[in-house]
Amino acid sequence: MINQITLENFGPLSRIEWSGLGKINLITGGNGSGKTFLLKALYSSLRTLEEYQRGDDQRSAADILADKLYWTFQPEKIGDLVGKGADTPLSSTLTIDQKDFSYSFGRDTSKQILGLDNHVPPRSSNSVFLPAKEVLSLHQIILKSREQDKVFGFDDTYYDLAKALRLAANRGNHFEEFVPSRRELEEKIVRGVMEYDPESGRWQFVKGRHKFSIGVTAEGIRKIAILDTLLGNRYLDANSVVFIDEPESALHPTAISHLLDIVATLADKGIQFFMASHSYFVIKKLFLIAQQRDWSIPVISATDAGWISDDLKNGMPDNAIVAESIRLYQQEVELALQ
Repeated sequence: MINQITLENFGPLSRIEWSGLGKINLITGGNGSGKTFLLKALYSSLRTLEEYQRGDDQRSAADILADKLYWTFQPEKIGDLVGKGADTPLSSTLTIDQKDFSYSFGRDTSKQILGLDNHVPPRSSNSVFLPAKEVLSLHQIILKSREQDKVFGFDDTYYDLAKALRLAANRGNHFEEFVPSRRELEEKIVRGVMEYDPESGRWQFVKGRHKFSIGVTAEGIRKIAILDTLLGNRYLDANSVVFIDEPESALHPTAISHLLDIVATLADKGIQFFMASHSYFVIKKLFLIAQQRDWSIPVISATDAGWISDDLKNGMPDNAIVAESIRLYQQEVELALQ
């Protein structure tokens, strides 16, 4: 498990130190506060460890990291990731099972990262980043833009996910510990399964004996079906880490509640989750999960005073999202009493 993250001068993130991380971890804040940026920073470090010494890849960890940062954030040069006006270099430390993966570089860095210190063994498990937008309808476009055209547009979170989805038809049966979660996904939210049609090169939604074009399937269904697919094709295992950007996107509140119940079940089986959200429904549901299961669910919130850490086990956090929800409720009560 990821235990702690420390970032300094990483783009809009001037300073973050988030420790005591748990099975489920939540990042909250307003638009443009850096929630997705933080998820991508975590993902870049973790995927570097997963790609290092895997297969025939002879690249060093520093080379893999430089490439991962470049294609995840897509700057002109990776030195542009150093925070504007910062007097010191960008630095990042990811702690996994109490061992550190650290790196730093300055504004003039173009391709080579010299300041890397790694004490984390290579990982055999896979992490995955689920963006706010679904990717099944864009699957072939993403692969073509990166593998043939080699152009910016779809970053590595999209490209890595598209490659993982290619394994859907040929990786065998799913892990037994995920069977109940997949059944919940397919029966309560998706109400079917997604299948890849190699002849047409397109994904289809299969419900009973009927098959539907991906274009006429609801975006929320397509998005959640991705998680079901990655559990089914064995890309994810009990030591995986899943990053979800805006789990509430394109989902009805009831579906959000069901999804987060499934996330809790998967977390109980070993998968670690990091989610970025500005939804009161997500915060409230995770608070209820923390209370029901007596779990620590760390939350870090972007505020005017900086990033503030809290734990949903101790109560709802004091942040702008919760405050606005309370304000609207109070306004409703006042109108009812008039």
